[in-house]
Amino acid sequence: MEHKDRPSFESQAKLFIYLTAAIAALAGLLFGYDTGVISGAILFIKDQFALGSRAIQNVVSAVLLGAVIGAALSGALADHFGRRKVIIVTAILFAIGAIGAAFASNVPAIIAFRLMIGVAIGVASYTAPLYISEISPPQARGALVSLNQLMITCGIVVSYLVDYALSAGQNDWRWMFGLGAIPAIILVIGMIALSESPRWLVSKNRDEEARKVLAHVLPGQDIDKEITTIRGSLTVKEGSWKELLEPWVRPALIVGIALAFFQQFTGINTIIYYAPTIFEFAGFESHKVSILATVGVGVVNVLMTLVAIWFLDRLGRKPLLYIGMAGMTISLGILGFAFNSPELASSLKLVTVLSVVAYIASFAISLGPIFWLIIAEIYPLKIRGRAMSLATVANWGCNMVVAATFLTLTDKLGKAGAFWFYGAVCLAGIAFCYFYVPETKGHTLENIETYLRSGKRFGKLGGEEAAK
Repeated sequence: MEHKDRPSFESQAKLFIYLTAAIAALAGLLFGYDTGVISGAILFIKDQFALGSRAIQNVVSAVLLGAVIGAALSGALADHFGRRKVIIVTAILFAIGAIGAAFASNVPAIIAFRLMIGVAIGVASYTAPLYISEISPPQARGALVSLNQLMITCGIVVSYLVDYALSAGQNDWRWMFGLGAIPAIILVIGMIALSESPRWLVSKNRDEEARKVLAHVLPGQDIDKEITTIRGSLTVKEGSWKELLEPWVRPALIVGIALAFFQQFTGINTIIYYAPTIFEFAGFESHKVSILATVGVGVVNVLMTLVAIWFLDRLGRKPLLYIGMAGMTISLGILGFAFNSPELASSLKLVTVLSVVAYIASFAISLGPIFWLIIAEIYPLKIRGRAMSLATVANWGCNMVVAATFLTLTDKLGKAGAFWFYGAVCLAGIAFCYFYVPETKGHTLENIETYLRSGKRFGKLGGEEAAK
């Protein structure tokens, strides 16, 4: 009888795990929605409040300033209050920010509520995948954590679809913002019903609560042994910020921060935040048509993220980086050439759409997911939390700078010059990846740390040098 019931017990455990991960991944959906929704909304906000380039950039980048603050605070908040409570509070901030922005009567109010949403995004970008990883069994952890990244791209597509559906009325930008409160409220309700991370519970000596959660996650396994293992891993004392700057760690630190720079300064968020604006540069006269073209870009982003997840452990990180960044360089070059060639005026719309789609597809299989994967792999265990936090803050900081300067860049360099600038950064990124980024495919985290400690050139890890 016991043997007959076990498959049912295990299937219930899978249902519990997948449901838990799906609910927590709504934080990723909100992340994507609230970063993407501005691309359509800003067209109408610009018209209603007669905004210039600098004011538009301030509205767009407010979320990113908040994200820098949230990312900087996320580690300490998650460790002190617990992953579950932090996600609940984050979801409440998402809801308040969405409703507040929807009812805002002036631009400073919009900026203030978007700043609040940004703080929520910064915290969610760290805490949600952390919670999912700690609630998941080892054999399903990779796929379930990747679900959060997938939900981010899905959230961007949903925001584009909402922007398109509501692009008829000049005042419908309020609904674009306000509808973001719906998944936020669902996330609050869902997380209230879920359990806390067993790893955090053990860290707070709440072993009985941890046993109940682990019984759902690891049915039929030795729960006491698992708690002992967790407690053993917690005895590793976290390194200091000073240790982050030790010479043997420096190559990994440089790789993380540099990849954060290249992920952003190759121009990705000029597409995410300003795609409809770029399409209007190319001659699309209707806001509705510009937003519709952006929906296609979002769909390609989702599909190619799935392709990346499939190939990451097959082709490796560096081949995908080379392929993707080469595609980004070429598409940005063509985009700049099209804007710089009056004889292409009749086909500028088509060339712009195809170039942007090629660019987003190339990004989605390379810098998009690989930056987040690499920074989770290359840092030594003792300082991993601090190092990942620093790389995440650097990423959001670069994101904010790009969003706050794109229109200024097009004013100063011209549209073609701006895209060629991002293409030049792509070329520099390819060279950096060749010399400095390690190939981590097939290597355990312990092997990567050992190689880093050896003092050999970090960028050679993954080839014949790593096999010795």
